[in-house]
Amino acid sequence: MNKPLGHFSIIREHDCPIVPWKNGMGMTREIAVQPSESAVDDFLWRVSVAEVNSAAPFSSFPGIDRHIVLLDGAGFTMTLDDDRMHPLDTPFVPFAFAGESTVAVTLIDGSTRDFNLMVRRTNASGDVDVLHEPGVHWLDATTVLLYVARGAVETRAGTLQAGDSLRVAETASGSITVCKDAVVLVIRIRLKA
Repeated sequence: MNKPLGHFSIIREHDCPIVPWKNGMGMTREIAVQPSESAVDDFLWRVSVAEVNSAAPFSSFPGIDRHIVLLDGAGFTMTLDDDRMHPLDTPFVPFAFAGESTVAVTLIDGSTRDFNLMVRRTNASGDVDVLHEPGVHWLDATTVLLYVARGAVETRAGTLQAGDSLRVAETASGSITVCKDAVVLVIRIRLKA
């Protein structure tokens, strides 16, 4: 069950639904989508964690800016539009690409898990920052979600463990405490006028 507190809501990994990829060739755990009842073709932004265990191509998302971060496994090589290659083989390093790109993958050594942010580019821009430094970190007004990739994070809503997220309301501000050896992905969204 998601635990709300003021402008914050904890999203536990086990509460996130597993849904098929848009192209039906894989599965992803949907963490958050805005607006909350959006379908796969009309969201403003969406955050999920995908299991990649075959060389299935990525789904096409025209008009969407995508950001991907390797979480677990040896990773894979992405071939974008048949001519540009990108090795996604270093954990916790975000890579951005256009959702309409044709993306084929070649697994390096078995299954992987990766974090995904998708943002509708006509309405907003977004990015994924990575926090490694232990200690107190302040959230800015563009932060919409935190995802704990490794370790633990203390928040005023409670403790987050690896796989948990913190949804942040638009008007919220505050701080989090990143524990030693933790890795946190910070998702920021900026609306366009």
